[in-house]
Amino acid sequence: MAISMPPEWAPQAWLWIGFPHDANEWPGYLGRAQEQIAAFANAVAESGQEVRLLVRDGANEARARSLVSGAVKLERRSFGDVWLRDTGPLIRTDGSALRCLFNGWGGKYLMEGDQTIGAELANEAGLPVAGADWILEGGAIDGDGTGLVVTTEQCLLNPNRNPELSRKEIEARLAGDLGFDRVLWLGEGLINDHTDGHVDNLARFVAPGRLALPRATGSDDPNAAIYADAMRRAEAFGVEVAEIPSPGLITRGDLVEPASYANFAITTNLVVVPTFGSIHDADGVAAIAALFPDRATIGLPADAVLAGGGGFHCASQQMPAL
Repeated sequence: MAISMPPEWAPQAWLWIGFPHDANEWPGYLGRAQEQIAAFANAVAESGQEVRLLVRDGANEARARSLVSGAVKLERRSFGDVWLRDTGPLIRTDGSALRCLFNGWGGKYLMEGDQTIGAELANEAGLPVAGADWILEGGAIDGDGTGLVVTTEQCLLNPNRNPELSRKEIEARLAGDLGFDRVLWLGEGLINDHTDGHVDNLARFVAPGRLALPRATGSDDPNAAIYADAMRRAEAFGVEVAEIPSPGLITRGDLVEPASYANFAITTNLVVVPTFGSIHDADGVAAIAALFPDRATIGLPADAVLAGGGGFHCASQQMPAL
């Protein structure tokens, strides 16, 4: 049986979500970030899918319980960052979990528990864990279920990840470890993305060979050139492009935030789109809803979550229904 990685829209057994707990990571935003992640967990649970919300300790368990419905399961775990898309297990179609090396997004954010949480979750799910000798975060790749994967040069070719590996060697590891035999290389990720350009904030497969990409909204859109370059590369590769709006310029003080509707989470019955208080929020949610006629789509505020460096997709990892 050839190893591959199910696309995110395949049926899921449950969804792991990380609950924010570190005030240093969300200075002035922790409470609202917790509320927004809880709303995400509630929405998925109420859609009929099991949700396992990971909490760091007793105090955070009590806080989470005050915010979520009884349909959300709480699990106390030792983890640092909440970005389980990157630190959680990558589940393969043979029922095994892949855990690549993890270095805190290029050595920038090293927190206790992030190197071990992926194997811990896989073991408790009864999955054998296969280790890999190279650095890869789950948010750096997005597959369409046919062996095609999209990523960015900014992340996977970054010298702070695997400086000893060439592009062809990385492609060989994507094929051998996850079954991806074709790679669509985009260029840069969003400006000020803490992850060095994770693709899940830029481009997402929504069906085999069909890629959702943002278009710039407004003359001050900070990522206009990045979107245009991604569009050129995707079209030249031969995939079908489905355009979605950008939130436009989103700032926090003087900082340009890497806000993107592309950081939506696909679950079995529901697609959850992050919103940012932009005039384009409704159009962004509607555009993504049109891509998923087989399930409901909602928008939920995620500006406080973004203040910690990610979004709903980043904070979650699905367990496929194998």
